[in-house]
Amino acid sequence: MAGLIDRLMEWVQGLPGPLVYLVIGAFAGLENIFPPVPADAIALTGGFLAGRGTISPIGAFLVVWGCNVATALLTYWVGRRYGASFFQGRMGRMILQPQQMSRLSALYAKHGAQVIFISRFLPGFRAVVPVFAGTSGMGWVRTAAPIALASGLWYGMVVYLGATAGRNWEQIRAAVETSGRWLAIAAVILSALVAWWWWRSRQEGA
Repeated sequence: MAGLIDRLMEWVQGLPGPLVYLVIGAFAGLENIFPPVPADAIALTGGFLAGRGTISPIGAFLVVWGCNVATALLTYWVGRRYGASFFQGRMGRMILQPQQMSRLSALYAKHGAQVIFISRFLPGFRAVVPVFAGTSGMGWVRTAAPIALASGLWYGMVVYLGATAGRNWEQIRAAVETSGRWLAIAAVILSALVAWWWWRSRQEGA
């Protein structure tokens, strides 16, 4: 990730302020559609440039946070609008059978806000969980509130660290990289548990 941040820094720091906002906003938003997009790295880079006066620290945070929340809610809307009909079709049933969808909907009905909040800190799950919140019929407010809160906390911290890095840039970058690795490991473990649930629940419905 160090090399990635260095390359992003080299590219973005040569842009004028308005384009910096555009780039960090685009990366933060695309993460919810294409999870491999390095949104955390670009947010840290945006914060660093804000600390150097290229852009405003508050502006950097609002752009990253707003774009990330907006596309997360867009994926929620897609799930709410098209998810149920998709999973009733042949292809959807190959992914989740009706009894699996029922269990998933029950989980969101009972613990949806907590699931969404935690998922915003886990790579990959950030993109998937809002879609199924919509498919499960979760209300807009119950979905938007944890997304906005968790994304605000996470990206607020990342932008703040970048903006206040100064001479400690290398240490802060290393800390963000380490936290990213641990969160990725947690996401892999959780993915394995989800895969186990998917296989077991499918066998029960066979």
